[in-house]
Amino acid sequence: MTARYGDKAQEKVHTALHEQKEGKLKSGSTGKPVKSRKQAIAIGLSEARKEGAKVPSKRGSKKTSAH
Repeated sequence: MTARYGDKAQEKVHTALHEQKEGKLKSGSTGKPVKSRKQAIAIGLSEARKEGAKVPSKRGSKKTSAH
């Protein structure tokens, strides 16, 4: 079975979680500190996606057509 996430993605998530613990991770639109662990992971994965790291696509982003 292949790995779902690349090393760069894991590194980004790891960094985001540490920043969140220290209170340095801010949300994009409001600039408030991120308090949720899940939100910190999402931010890390998003940054990894922007850099082209191996990350699966977002959940629910696939559109299905019932014809």
